[in-house]
Amino acid sequence: MTKQSLPKASRERGVVLLFCLIVLVVLLSGGVAVVRSMNSSLFSAGNLAFKRDLVNRGELAASTVLTQFKSGALATVADTYNNMPARNYSAVQLVANDRGIPMVLLKTGATPTGKNVAGADFSPTSADIKDDAAGVTIRYVIDRLCSATGEPTITTTNTPPTSAGADVHCVSVPSSTDLIGGDARRAGKDLGNALALVYRLTVRVSGPRDTQVFLQSSFTNPLE
Repeated sequence: MTKQSLPKASRERGVVLLFCLIVLVVLLSGGVAVVRSMNSSLFSAGNLAFKRDLVNRGELAASTVLTQFKSGALATVADTYNNMPARNYSAVQLVANDRGIPMVLLKTGATPTGKNVAGADFSPTSADIKDDAAGVTIRYVIDRLCSATGEPTITTTNTPPTSAGADVHCVSVPSSTDLIGGDARRAGKDLGNALALVYRLTVRVSGPRDTQVFLQSSFTNPLE
């Protein structure tokens, strides 16, 4: 009689099952990681979409301010010599943080207050631009880059405002450049070495999911 050995398959089934379980755990872990990564990507994309929308909505503040300077309460240079809180306008440069954002815009509350470079308080009182349905609030402030209120007495360009003094020093640029005075020259007017005051518009737009965007731009207005 010959001896017959039992097949090894019956003794290897437990090892195969162990490897299958390990592979299954690895696949499940990979699936969970992919799902989490997808959720993070969707969340980031959603935030970017919110921020882009807030940037677009910030143009409402720019449109409002330009209207004030074109045909509203700030239409003439003389109108800009003094503070106008009802238009969120400061005739003196406001104190800003290291990123150039005026501190008054970093305050919360209905009537935020911030310092200007002369050390005085400035509280904008104009109502915010709101879209309650979209949950968006736009707050803005305009400051003239000068050291004090009143008519500028400068005769040279780019005198930086530091603090209040006998003269009203302002940041300015020549208004006879193509960018600023081109239309006037084409109309036959000689601006010579006239200066243009520099104003700074800073906008804070707050939206859903605690999304917040700050926008800033500068523009000029020829001295009369």
